[in-house]
Amino acid sequence: MQTSKTSPALSLASDAPLPKAWPFEEARKIASHVEGRDPAVPALLETGYGPSGLPHIGTFGEVARTTWVRQAFETLTGRPTRLLAFSDDMDALRKVPTNVPQQEMLAQHLGLPLTRIPDPFGEYESFAAHNNARLRQFLDSFGFQYEFASSTQYYTSGVFDAALRRMLEVHDEVVATIIPTLGPDRRATYSPVLPIHPETGQVMQVPLIAVNPNAGTVVWKDESGRTFETSVFGGQAKMQWKADWAMRWYALGVDYEMSGKDLIDSVKLSSKICRILGKKPPAGLTYELFLDANGQKISKSKGNGLSVEEWLRYGTPESLAQYMFQQPTRAKRLYFDVIPRATDDYLTLVQKAETQEPADLMANPVWFIHGGHIRPEDTSPVSYTALLNLANVANADRPETLWKFLRRYDPTLSPETHPYVDKLVHCALTYFKEQVYPNKTYRSPTETERRGLEDLADALEKLDPATSPSDVQDVVFEVGKRYFAKPELRSWFGCLYEVLLGQKEGPRFGIFASLFGLPETVSLIREALARPVDGTVQA
Repeated sequence: MQTSKTSPALSLASDAPLPKAWPFEEARKIASHVEGRDPAVPALLETGYGPSGLPHIGTFGEVARTTWVRQAFETLTGRPTRLLAFSDDMDALRKVPTNVPQQEMLAQHLGLPLTRIPDPFGEYESFAAHNNARLRQFLDSFGFQYEFASSTQYYTSGVFDAALRRMLEVHDEVVATIIPTLGPDRRATYSPVLPIHPETGQVMQVPLIAVNPNAGTVVWKDESGRTFETSVFGGQAKMQWKADWAMRWYALGVDYEMSGKDLIDSVKLSSKICRILGKKPPAGLTYELFLDANGQKISKSKGNGLSVEEWLRYGTPESLAQYMFQQPTRAKRLYFDVIPRATDDYLTLVQKAETQEPADLMANPVWFIHGGHIRPEDTSPVSYTALLNLANVANADRPETLWKFLRRYDPTLSPETHPYVDKLVHCALTYFKEQVYPNKTYRSPTETERRGLEDLADALEKLDPATSPSDVQDVVFEVGKRYFAKPELRSWFGCLYEVLLGQKEGPRFGIFASLFGLPETVSLIREALARPVDGTVQA
């Protein structure tokens, strides 16, 4: 999956209306933000990552969506861009994530910067280094073009020193901005500056006794009552969260950063602080949060929801991107059931792209997913849902079984000539065995449904095995209309799925019967009719 590019395959005429896709609306915000600037200077887009827990699918979503905005901006303006994936790895560990090993060891290091905490997996020099590596690995696997940035490196190398001095100069104004949003206890101790204890290495949340912008130092006391005057430069201090975000925008000149709905208030406060520092805050999009199957917010510390690795076990990278693209300002549940639908939606959009004019094509999600280079071979003539149902009725446990039916449907198909179809075959087979089969139940038909199924078996038996899927579908309709009034035809197809396939929904039955084979479909119907009439049957 190609996800970013520097030279768009298509461009917009200066007077052309924007394609009806949300990344172009976001691109227009960036164009306004950089107006008047030297067009040779790249616009800087940023994404943030907190490595206190393992990267999760929401992290991928933010980078993917920002990449699509980047692509739209380059197409809209022809101007260069940079994408910075920034890790807040100098943050202190405030609580132990529940989905990592060595919980007791991590608990002993609470309050230390993440880059000073041992890796509980024993693979890297620190916990932050482990999680940063995981982030880069899965971003690289999707082909994102980005620059990785470490908060610890930027602080310790002096990249932020000038911005930190500026923060000390406006310290009191920043405090006055934040104080009204805090509770009484926190107001008494708040400072945007968090000194690093020179002896323990702890990130200190203490009130400041004095601030000296000229020397670049702050004076404070630790819990024992000892007084320290420490520098804020070279990694000897970091900023409190909202001030830290604003300081980074100011120091780096960030033009665009999107964030989740849970950070709306933080964006407002950080934007105020950025203006106090002396620069315009970046443009951005507030996206809705991903929820797990129970409607709870996905959390990297809890490890709930669906991971990138789990999605890619059952679906393709393109299907994940398709799911991320649609309606970013609407809350979505991320669980296993969404994978088949997202995959089939992607396949439909690739096929649609083949006949679209440029303006319409640039509103098609697959134009973004493939970085403007859409290949017709990155699709399948057979839906993911059909492959799942084929695996079901064929009792398939090997890809070769499904390929036997696919070649019957289309002799030109093979794993060698259609690698994307082969990828779908493997994904669908795994999904069926692990997510569908254990929960599959078949219900007995009603008396009316039984007569309809007997009639359908007789009708299909009379057809030439080479009958086209559309003609088979017509026969299914005609039989159904003999037993169900037009408003009730949905019940007829529900009967086919629940009685024959053990599920609530399915593909167009004509396509399924052609894939599986008409004689085999007749046998499937008659075997279902021969089952004992005792309600439901577990697979």
